[in-house]
Amino acid sequence: MIEALKSEEVVNRVGGRFKLCALIQRRLVQLMDGARPLVDRNGRSDLELAIEEIVQGKIVPEFDPAAEIDAPKILGEQETARMRAQLTGA
Repeated sequence: MIEALKSEEVVNRVGGRFKLCALIQRRLVQLMDGARPLVDRNGRSDLELAIEEIVQGKIVPEFDPAAEIDAPKILGEQETARMRAQLTGA
């Protein structure tokens, strides 16, 4: 599973290794908080699910140049606002 991350195609699709890592981390937190997986679990861990969702293109980063942070497309407006508030201390 993690072998798929060695592909430059996946790295380039999300905008680089740092953004890929951040996207995996954000989705992993969502899965651990009870979000429904977008692929069949088949005995895989939450980390493996998050990676598979990204590899299959079911999770993509949404880049908003006006935003202070990049948020995965799967985040709702309230969750994104909460994350911004936490980062800015507002």
